[in-house]
Amino acid sequence: MKTVMILGGTKGVGKEILKSSLEKGYNVSFCGRNMDEGNQVIAALGAPERMYFHELDLNSLGEIENFYNETIKKFKTIDALILYAGITPVASIIDTEEAVFDSIFDINLKAPYFLLKYVLKSMMETGSGSIVFFGSAHMDYGEIDRAPYALSKSTLYTLSNHIAHHYAKYGIRSNYLVMGWTNTEGELQLRAKEGVSERSLQDKAKNIIPMGRMLNTADPVPAVMYLISDDSAMTTGSLLRITGGEYI
Repeated sequence: MKTVMILGGTKGVGKEILKSSLEKGYNVSFCGRNMDEGNQVIAALGAPERMYFHELDLNSLGEIENFYNETIKKFKTIDALILYAGITPVASIIDTEEAVFDSIFDINLKAPYFLLKYVLKSMMETGSGSIVFFGSAHMDYGEIDRAPYALSKSTLYTLSNHIAHHYAKYGIRSNYLVMGWTNTEGELQLRAKEGVSERSLQDKAKNIIPMGRMLNTADPVPAVMYLISDDSAMTTGSLLRITGGEYI
């Protein structure tokens, strides 16, 4: 039985991946900032013996190590790692505060980097593993008000390729999934603060996204399930765009 570890998993696409993994019969380890939320997810999905939730502040390297240790303690191995969690503050180069810059890189890059430090060692020991990075259409150059976010996502692409090149000899695969504009809870909350309703957002998306709509939280899941399955045994170093044709 495979064990899937998700950086995130209580909301949005991460939660959909968690549900699909359980449906496949996999064990799932996931994390979030709120223990009550994690317990609610476990209770709602009805498979507590195959789930582990770790309360985690992504700024804490000690807790990131504990997340790994507790996952191994419960499930023995980690067969797939989904690096989903991240933040998307509004900031152009000319108005980025140091604290905002640091927070983006601490959560979007530093946290997954140090989780990988531990997970890669485990996968090397077992001789297999699949890592899926969640990227963004901002990775190429990004909107003008997402400068540090765009840089963090571009750097993750380099990290994915680094792992694909150097760790394939251990049976480890690494792929980068570019997720387009998606109606996640975080996106809707961000737009609400700007005074933009979900209906207005969807109307705007029709004119921006070639395929005529935003992604929903289920759209990226089939690709993720393929990348963590044995069907993708020779797929590594890939970039897969699920963006509805949108490029930024």
